[in-house]
Amino acid sequence: MNSETHEDFANSLTGHLTELRIRLINIFLILAVGGACCWYFSEQIFNFIRSPVAAYLPDGGLVYTGIVDKFTAHIKVSVLAGIVITSPIWFYQVWLFVAPGLYRNERKYALMFMVSGVGLFLLGVAFVYKVVFPFAFEFLFHFGGGTDKPMITIEEYLSFFVMTTLMFGACFELPLILTLLGLLGIVNQKFLREKRRYAVVILSMISAVITPPDLLSMLFMLGPLLLLYEISILLVGRIEKNRAAQAPESPKV
Repeated sequence: MNSETHEDFANSLTGHLTELRIRLINIFLILAVGGACCWYFSEQIFNFIRSPVAAYLPDGGLVYTGIVDKFTAHIKVSVLAGIVITSPIWFYQVWLFVAPGLYRNERKYALMFMVSGVGLFLLGVAFVYKVVFPFAFEFLFHFGGGTDKPMITIEEYLSFFVMTTLMFGACFELPLILTLLGLLGIVNQKFLREKRRYAVVILSMISAVITPPDLLSMLFMLGPLLLLYEISILLVGRIEKNRAAQAPESPKV
């Protein structure tokens, strides 16, 4: 590598890192504003979050052992709600970071990227809230008979709820992530097909880690992920066909 090439590479890397820093700062500010706005509705949001487990609690409510636990809980639910409601805006920041590496004709997918990203994220959140939590709580709270009574703290439940919800939302972004990698030329359809068995193992491990500790919840997570992986293969294949047809007349800028 000659000195001129090395200098170009260094400048390019510096530019990418600077752009990444700007996008991360913007995302942080967006989430901070969203969380602050949601603070006003934190009580209603907290009631919504508590709803899946309320039926299994002796008095329908969670308990707390620290003086500031309830206050901290409302901060956490405000942050979580802020992440969800501002998702179109911070997804756009992600797109602005990725777009320069795409062909000109591929940048028209900006709206589709944001809509798909937000839709998949919310689909993951809705799936865990409406499907996984009811089945998991039904199993876990009735396991071992009804003699023992649950006493779930706010801190414990919120940590579980927030982590599980965000992980499900993130995992449902799998087609979008793989499609972006396909657009950037990092993966192709052949690669995804050949590595399918490894993908099944990795997705199984992810499902086991992020779901409640029962087999049913893991399968509820693994099934959609495998389906989303297969959809990703089709989408990446479609991108390759479009790129092969349009690349000669659509140079990068």
